[in-house]
Order: sequence, then structure tokens, then C-alpha cells
Amino acid sequence: MEKLTDIIGIGVGPFNLSIAALLEQTPSLTSCFLEHKKSFIWHEGLMLPNTYMQTSYLKDLVTAVAPESPYSFIAYLVRNKKFYRFLNTEQKTITRAEFSDYLSWVSKQLNNVNFSQTVEDIDFIGDRFVITTNQGLYQAKHICLGTGKTPYIPAEVKPYLGDNCFHASEIGLRNIDLTGKRVVLVGGGQTGADVFLNALRGNWGQPAQLDWLSRRANFQALDEAAFSNEYFMPRYVEQFYHLNEEVKQQEIRAQKLTSDGITSEALLAIYQELYAKFEVQKQRKWVRLLPHRTVSSMANTADGFNLIADNNLTEKAESYAATVVILATGFESKIPDCIKGLTPMLDLSADGSLQLEPNFKVKWFGSQDNHIYAVNAGLDSHGIADPQLSLMAWRSAKIINDLLPEPAFDLAENEHVIRWTNEDVDAQSGAVNSLRDNSLRDDILRDDSLKKDSSENDDKAEIKQQVLSVV
Repeated sequence: MEKLTDIIGIGVGPFNLSIAALLEQTPSLTSCFLEHKKSFIWHEGLMLPNTYMQTSYLKDLVTAVAPESPYSFIAYLVRNKKFYRFLNTEQKTITRAEFSDYLSWVSKQLNNVNFSQTVEDIDFIGDRFVITTNQGLYQAKHICLGTGKTPYIPAEVKPYLGDNCFHASEIGLRNIDLTGKRVVLVGGGQTGADVFLNALRGNWGQPAQLDWLSRRANFQALDEAAFSNEYFMPRYVEQFYHLNEEVKQQEIRAQKLTSDGITSEALLAIYQELYAKFEVQKQRKWVRLLPHRTVSSMANTADGFNLIADNNLTEKAESYAATVVILATGFESKIPDCIKGLTPMLDLSADGSLQLEPNFKVKWFGSQDNHIYAVNAGLDSHGIADPQLSLMAWRSAKIINDLLPEPAFDLAENEHVIRWTNEDVDAQSGAVNSLRDNSLRDDILRDDSLKKDSSENDDKAEIKQQVLSVV
């Protein structure tokens, strides 16, 4: 059995890899991260041609909290001798393939990342977690769950999964040939757009028919406006946490397109491709884009499948024949099997999900000296930014700071003119404090010292009282 480690990470995706990279700069903590794969692989089934990230390459594993780190994307460019050529490309975002290569490059340099380690079981014994893997036993004071999400398969489709009906996350792993086939693609987000564009361009052969179904009102663009991106700021996330549950769900629904829309570049590429094929080349209309459709049932037929979709505009059922069905239906959170033994000690929500504290600790009834952290598990508690890459370095630093008697990373922010609530949140502890507008108070006091006229002072005293009563 290995000696006691301060924190062991379960799974190595981008989020736990970020924590691992920052912990390399925190020598006072011992750490180990366990991953069942033989090497770092990120969404290998979705590495499609010409697919791009939705976030800036500066929102990498470390830069937001440790710009001097040797594990930044800029360091990756320099170490791989492509810094200047990268600048010459004038890219605002990078391909998923290059970001994956960056992540793999970092993973190979970290001594605290261990591959080919399948975590089979986690118990809590005495004052520690005992982790059983296919290669032995580990002991940890704390653990961090980073096993990722699993493909979401609608219940009405599950019985038909197989060679000709599969989730889009597998498409890059399959040797598919769509030539002459009737293809139905379900799901109107970014993944659906990426798959549709590749199928439209014939990258898997020329389909006889390509139908793209989405329950959304249209094929909607990602909301990348400057003020929308304020949702992906630490201050907003910290204040979101303290909202009541009903308001949180309203916010998440209202902000959907800030994280789950289609990039404008992808939409324009699709539209231009459609125009070239059907307006310029005058091809037969072998493509249909079908918004406002919700798949309600599916059945086998002699030559494939038949899908029934409800048209949310006409409120009528429609039928679609397919030889191949591709599901771009997103992902869902599930409690990993390896911690099922801890389930009686977990303070789960009404729907059986993990509940998180402000610093991403899982609420549980076990020892308060031992923590379970979780990444990519806080959509309901921390908001729309939690599943995204935008704040992963900040979240990693929050977790590491929580493990230490004194913070290793300065997470304080400058004051901004956008005020989501009249409360402020401590950057380190996550505690809520009443808002104190020190700058306004200082202005009032400075004004008092400059103007000595008694009548003006009487007026200012009244104004000051009004202002202080507000703040």
C-alpha cells in the first residue's frame, strides 16, 4: 500500500489535469492522479476535421491564476518551436486537436499523473480514503472526483443502440461509411453542427438523405457578447452560488446559449456550404434542417429505423426514415461506480446528485477533516460556467487554497461596475458579506475635508446618511 497522500485525483481529464499542474507548484502538498487510460486522450471520438474550441487558448490549465507556470498554452507553443508561426495564423480560437495535443503535452511532464490505473473502489477507513486500483492500494487524506460526464442517450432510443445508432462522441472511433444512406442527426448544439458539417461535406461518403433534427427553435448561435461573458467570471459564479434554487434554475435556462450555442463561424460555414450545393451547383435537395422537433419514439424497420418526432410548432407528429441515427444529445453527470461504497455518507440532492460547497467540496456526513472535491459536477450549484473550460484554472486554485492553511494563489479581483447583487463574496472562503462601497465613502469623506462651509456640511451630512443607508 502506498503511503498517505494529501490528495488523490480520480480521473485525468482537463479539469483534474489543471489541478495536477498547479499542485506541481505547491510543494507543501503531496498529490497523485489516477487515470485508467494508457495515455491522455480528450474526447477522441469528437476530434473531427476543422472543429474549433469555443474558449480562448488563454483559458488554459493554469494561466488565469499562475501565468508564470511552465504548463501554459504559451509555454507549449514555445517549447514546441511554433510560437511565431502560431501568431502568424491570427487565430482567435484553436482547433480541438491542438488543444488536445497541448493537454497531452502537459500530462507527459507531470510526475503526479499516473496512467493505466483503473480505480475499482474507494472506502473511507479511520482517518483516510483507501483507493483500490487494478495495480494496488492508495491512501489519501482527500480525494478529487474528475471522472467526467457520460453520453446522454434518450430513453426512447436506448434499445436501438448499435452499429447504426450511436452517440456522436463515438463517431471518430468508428470506421463509418454514410454513402447512399439515410442519415438522421439528432441534437442542435455545437457537436450536432460539427457532425452535420462533416456529413454535408461528404467526409464519410455522400449520404442519400441527411436530416438534422433539433428541439430548439432554430439553429442558434453561441452568445459570445462581452456582457454575456461576464457569466464566466469568478465574481458572478461566487454570487450565483448563494442564490435560491429557483432563481438558479431560471438563470441557467436563460443563459443556455452562452455555453450551448453554435459558433457563428460554424453556422456561417454550414450556410455557405448549403448555398454552394443547392443554389450554385443546383444539387437535389438531399438535406433537411428540422428545428422545433422532439424525438418521441423510435422503431426498427426492414431497412433501418423509423423515428417519430413531435413538431412543436404544428403540434403534429412527423415520421423520419433512417439507416443511420447519430445522437448529438450531450452528456450527463453520474456518480462514478467507484464511490458507490461511500454513497450512504454523501449528502445527495433530491435527484440523487452530488451537492457542492462554495469551494467545490462535496457535502457529506463523514469526517470534516477529510474532503471529497468534485470538478464538473456543479452546474446546479455554481452555474453555467462550471462544465466549461473558462474557469477551470480558477476552480483548481480554489480547491488547492482550501487545502492549505494559507492561500497559494491570489484570487482577489478588482472591483467592477457590474453588480449582480448587493452582497460581496470573500474570494478565498466563499463567505457572503454585506457590500461596502469603500470608494464612495472615501469620496464623501474627501469632499467633507475640502468644503468647510457649514451650510454645505449640513447638506452633505444628509446626503451621506442617504448613501450609507443604501450601501
